[in-house]
Formats: sequence, structure tokens, C-alpha cells
Amino acid sequence: MLKKILIFALLPIASYANDCVKYKQTPNISINSPIYKKSVIQSNEQMDKFHGNVIATLVEDYDIAVDIFSASNGYCVVLKSVDALIGYNDFSVKIDSIHKNDSCSYNAILNHEDKHINAYLSVIDDLKSDINNSVFNAADSVMPIFVSNREDIDYAIEEINYKMRRHPELILMKQKITAAEEIRNKRIDQNEDNHELKSCM
Repeated sequence: MLKKILIFALLPIASYANDCVKYKQTPNISINSPIYKKSVIQSNEQMDKFHGNVIATLVEDYDIAVDIFSASNGYCVVLKSVDALIGYNDFSVKIDSIHKNDSCSYNAILNHEDKHINAYLSVIDDLKSDINNSVFNAADSVMPIFVSNREDIDYAIEEINYKMRRHPELILMKQKITAAEEIRNKRIDQNEDNHELKSCM
């Protein structure tokens, strides 16, 4: 959801559309991670008896604030700040129903899947600096937008949000997160000897 915070600075200055660049600001950036929840489902579908499955939901949400400067022939809409929420808000763990709830084997598999959840969380922690830089560079690249009518201000805010989201650095950021997820999850499975689960048999 896009939240629009309009801060009007009505200045008696004459300006043309290409003069909006003079109002360009260095945007303030705030990035937080969501609080996540974990749910465990016992699946009746056939699964690997030694492993469960984790579905991680990645959230990437941007709330933007703008300044709006009045010009003699319209308005300059300028990105002022970005409040970003990036991280995982939901982990859904599936375990084959052959492993009864709270049994030795159930808990062994759940412990293994918790390793995967920790791996996902570590991706965001370890890439925090890259994420901060990517969001800042994307936001800082967006130039002010001129509109001739007050009715078009909302359109300009949507356009600013779109341009920021489509910036190559944010696309690359998501690719880095996906790559890190795959590498860390594969490493966990490769190093798993299932000793805890085998001890239950």
C-alpha cells in the first residue's frame, strides 16, 4: 500500500517545468524488517520423510513522503523521504503427516527447518548495508516531477514511487537476496546428516 504524505511549501517563485530540478533533495531513508510469524502444517501430500519444507514470504514495501512546491505555472513534486520495510514476514513450514505432532521425528525435522528459517533471516542481516545503499541510490535517482494542475499531484507521487521501484539497483538487490537464499539453503541440506532424526528410529 502506498501512503502519501503531502508537505506543502507554497513559495511565491516563478518556475517552469525544467526548473523543478532546483528543488531536488537528498532523501531521508529508513529501513526496517517486519516481525515474522511461523506456522507449521502437517501435510498429507507425499514429502521427503527426512525433510520438511519452508515457504518464506519476502516483503518489500515503500512508503514515500514528498514536498510540493508551488510554481507560477504549476507544482513541483519532490521526493523527501522513504520508509521501507524489507524482510520476511511469514514462514510456513510443512512436515509430512507421517511424523506425528510433537513426536521425536517431528521435532527433529522442525529443528532442521528452523535452520532454514535462520538462514533466510541471516540473508537480510548480512545484506543490510547493500540493501540500505540500494534503497538510497534508487530514491536519490528520482528527479522532481512537474505538474500543471493540483489534480495531477497524486499521479506524480505514483510515478515517483514507480520510478524508484523500477530502479536497477533495487532489481539487483532482490536478485542478490534470492541468490543468497539458494546458496545458504543448499549448504544446510548438504551438511545435514540427519543424525537427530535417525536417533528417533
